[in-house]
Amino acid sequence: MFTIEHEFDSTVITLVDEDGPPLIEDVTINSFAECVTVEQYDARTDSVQKITLSHLQVRDLAAALDLPEGVYRLVGED
Repeated sequence: MFTIEHEFDSTVITLVDEDGPPLIEDVTINSFAECVTVEQYDARTDSVQKITLSHLQVRDLAAALDLPEGVYRLVGED
């Protein structure tokens, strides 16, 4: 299950684990004009872990999910 919310300066997507025990904490993705952040609560450290990706990195990640093992470079359409 996931939710999508439009905030003032970002779009927030929350991914909820419904697979069954043990459940993994929700993942929150914030898409800003300049970057995308991915956050998840870590109970071991009692803190939220965050990574920041450029929009090009997100594009490459989305493409990588459907490709076999290898090294790739996406070329933009002109």
